[in-house]
Amino acid sequence: MAVQNGRDLLIKMDMTGDGAFETVAGLRATRLSFNAETVDVTSLESEGGWRELLGGAGMRSATLSGSGVFRDASTDGRARQIFFDGEMPRYQVIIPDFGTVEGPFQITSLEYSGSYNGEATYELSMSSAGALTFEAM
Repeated sequence: MAVQNGRDLLIKMDMTGDGAFETVAGLRATRLSFNAETVDVTSLESEGGWRELLGGAGMRSATLSGSGVFRDASTDGRARQIFFDGEMPRYQVIIPDFGTVEGPFQITSLEYSGSYNGEATYELSMSSAGALTFEAM
C-alpha cells in the first residue's frame, strides 16, 4: 500500500437519517481508534503461570475525533444539534485504500475556540453507540 494523504481520511455524518452522508466541514485532523476489553480467565492451572484471555469476549468500542476550522456549514449546525439533542446518528469514516467504517456514534465532546488574531476552530469527540460495520475497498 502506498503512503496516503492524511486529508483523505474523512468523517461523514448522516444529515437526515436517510443515509445522506456529508463530509464534516472544515476538518483538518481526524482520528479513529478501536478498543477491545479483555476477559482474563487465568487460573492456578494456567500453563507456566501465564495469563490467559477468553477469545471473542469483552466489550468492543471505537472512538472518533476531529478538529478543524469552524465554517458555519450545515454539518456544523447538525453536529451542534446532535450534541444538544443527545442523538446518535450514523457516521462513516473513509480510510483511504483500506475501507469504510460505518455505525452510530454519540458526540461526547464539542469544543469551540479562537484566538484574537486567528480563526475560530472546533474539536469534537465521539464514542460508538452500537454495532459498527466495515467494508473493504
